[in-house]
Amino acid sequence: MAGKKAARLPRTVYEKELLRLQTELAKLQEWVRAEGARLVVVFEGRDAAGKGGAVKRVSERLNPRVTRIAALPRPTERERTQWYFQRYVEHLPAAGEIVLFDRSWYNRAGVEHVMGFCTREEYQLFMRQCPIFERMLVEDGILLRKYWFSVSDTEQQERFRRRLEDPLRRWKLSPMDLESITHWEAYSRAKDEMMVHTDIAEAPWYVVESDDKHRARLNMISHLLDSVPYHEVPPPVLELPSRPPSTGYERPPRDLQTYVPDHTADL
Repeated sequence: MAGKKAARLPRTVYEKELLRLQTELAKLQEWVRAEGARLVVVFEGRDAAGKGGAVKRVSERLNPRVTRIAALPRPTERERTQWYFQRYVEHLPAAGEIVLFDRSWYNRAGVEHVMGFCTREEYQLFMRQCPIFERMLVEDGILLRKYWFSVSDTEQQERFRRRLEDPLRRWKLSPMDLESITHWEAYSRAKDEMMVHTDIAEAPWYVVESDDKHRARLNMISHLLDSVPYHEVPPPVLELPSRPPSTGYERPPRDLQTYVPDHTADL
């Protein structure tokens, strides 16, 4: 089917399969916790490629004490003087944890390089050190998965337009996002160069076609589940206890407390 655009999934099909995959993610999470595994998932791609939505669908039914999202802001002046990977190392998982990087150390290979936020020397050093850094993570036992969400120029521009017109999505659009339109080819070259240096056997890149967000999410989650040798861990046996008899407690009068007005009464 290469070169052919697949039809968009019916919403009912998407929601049914998403629920099934999220059920499997819950099993994966319990396996990670029980086995003391460490899982890192990197979400990268162009602006508006669907990374944030995929992160949300992966995490929304999981335990936030086990599965964390790392979406780091721009580095502070102090962090700028550190080893580049240092602030990302702080967010790596301990035993029994999953960390989802909504953008990652690959900022240096993309936006920092294209927009001139790092020097040529810093960029070249990153390209040399990144494969070494990731091999160290894998050699230490971390399960590292890297996904690149690929979106076409026309679809990206349409998503930008929708964000611009929708007050509920407007916060997703920044001046830097709009800059990416005029730097499309520069970002393409940067991505190609990044793949050459960092698509390594120990931590390969997996490309997710994301013009259709629904298909992209299902494909990515399914691949993640298939790539980890998890198994279902039997949950602990819990029993709901019987409520003990009353000992005479009486609730204070309601007029002594301030209640939220019933907004729904006027709907």
